[in-house]
Amino acid sequence: MTFLPPGTPVVLASANPKKAGEIAEILGDAVALVPRPPEVPDVVEDADTFEGNARLKAVALVEATGLAALADDSGLQVDALGGEPGVFSARYAGEGASDADNVTKLLAALKAAGAIEPAARTARFRAVLVLRRPDGAEVVTEGVVEGTIAPTPRGGGGFGYDPVFVPDDGDGRTFAEMDSAAKHAISHRGRSLRALVDLL
Repeated sequence: MTFLPPGTPVVLASANPKKAGEIAEILGDAVALVPRPPEVPDVVEDADTFEGNARLKAVALVEATGLAALADDSGLQVDALGGEPGVFSARYAGEGASDADNVTKLLAALKAAGAIEPAARTARFRAVLVLRRPDGAEVVTEGVVEGTIAPTPRGGGGFGYDPVFVPDDGDGRTFAEMDSAAKHAISHRGRSLRALVDLL
């Protein structure tokens, strides 16, 4: 028995238009995504794990819409900073911080920690997806990509920490210097979404 019959509408929990666009692009027609209704309030993400936050969002969207829901929580974990910013990646520089604010704080924190050489700037992007049905059944997938933090931002694509993340599986470019197809092929979100499609 399949977890969701083909064509079953699935509401996307993300309110971030760039993240929602990436998810839709990677999934293609594998899942019948419907956008998050604008009247659904923001979900307080106060869990201490990516999976916990993704589940909070999935549960809230199932309850608000009565549909199956797909939620993603993801972030950057930097070894020299004890795994920060982690679940606080989107608000690392404070509530309402811009991507540029977060990147600036990250680079300053690495400098303050004395993490100057590439070997001291190892990090990973982690993405956890929770797909939940109205009956409470769910599937969880995770994608991870290892890399290093560049000394300065490079590239105009992507979002979040993409301008300073150089994936180990790439060719030395940051995620923000890659086109979307090259990024999705190795990204944490691409890996977690492909794992989800395989499960379905």
